[in-house]
Amino acid sequence: MPKASIDFDHIHLISEDPQAAASWYVDKLGGEIIRSHEVHGAPQYHLAFDDITIIIRGARMGEQPLRKHGLEWGTDHFGFHVPGDFDFFCDNLKKKGVKFTVDPMDFSPSLRIAFIEAPDGVSIELLQRKGELQN
Repeated sequence: MPKASIDFDHIHLISEDPQAAASWYVDKLGGEIIRSHEVHGAPQYHLAFDDITIIIRGARMGEQPLRKHGLEWGTDHFGFHVPGDFDFFCDNLKKKGVKFTVDPMDFSPSLRIAFIEAPDGVSIELLQRKGELQN
């Protein structure tokens, strides 16, 4: 019997202002808009980050998305691995006005993390495992 498997494809976000959100991911985190179009009446942006694609779209006709208010069931956050100098990267984000909800910290003896707030209440973890080669 053939083995079934899956590969990660994308993260899909719904935004009040998808163009502004896409620009935030480009300006603050270095993503690249690789495609923009309209899908079912809503603007949609595809952003590339190495092996990850983030799709950001607006509300479609008849949809009324609710604003996220704190911790909820379901997806809590997604994470980006930071190669190189973790604290330098975080300091540069602060200079760009990125809001940190958790400042850089040692979460465990082998893991350094921080959390930032992206548009539309999205929480992003930045992480680096200790002992990795620094660029």
